[in-house]
Amino acid sequence: MAMQDVSVVLAHGAWADGSSWARVIAGLAAHGVKASAVPVPLTSLADDVAALNRSIERMPGPVVLAAHAYAGAVIGLARPERVKVLVYVTALAPDEGEKVADVFYRFEPHPKAPKLAPDNDGLIWLPEDAFAAAFAPNASVEDQAVLAAVQRPLSISCITVPAGRPLWKDLPTWFLIAEDDRMIVQQTQRYMAERMKATIKAHAVDHTPSVTAPAAVVDIIRDAIRL
Repeated sequence: MAMQDVSVVLAHGAWADGSSWARVIAGLAAHGVKASAVPVPLTSLADDVAALNRSIERMPGPVVLAAHAYAGAVIGLARPERVKVLVYVTALAPDEGEKVADVFYRFEPHPKAPKLAPDNDGLIWLPEDAFAAAFAPNASVEDQAVLAAVQRPLSISCITVPAGRPLWKDLPTWFLIAEDDRMIVQQTQRYMAERMKATIKAHAVDHTPSVTAPAAVVDIIRDAIRL
């Protein structure tokens, strides 16, 4: 695929918003690649897939989908028309019939992973200190403060509903494994990446490389476009 003909659609995960992709969007633009960030509502898996499909419809030409964390489950259920490649950035990839929680808790969590529990409204918030401890420990203090300030909560229903047949069974897939991830441990990522027969790129980065190591994310997306 020619770089200038491709649209990249970026899906943020839990406790983030589209601004978490800002440096990746800028990095892709420097190479002539148009990208758009999905406003993922994080209200239910079905709602999130619907939001992704609306974003795909707004973009021209062949589409590459890239997802961070929880949003891996979302891109796996996108409408397949025009979607050519999937890129998982330390993302979760449930198989058909699996829940996001099944793969998230497959292995023992990192010692610095936050304890997560829904509030009275069924929403899971990330404790503020978790942004420095686990979510983006390699980020600047300023970036950590912004991430904490703009975080969007995840509905418990997003991670407790069985997924349908994922697109990674049918499309070329790339996976950036974050070796220093404290939210989704490296073993979980490698298990999912190998299961989907993804092209794997492993880096010594934290859970949110779109913020802390954007060049690595830009590079894997560009590699996927060149396929």
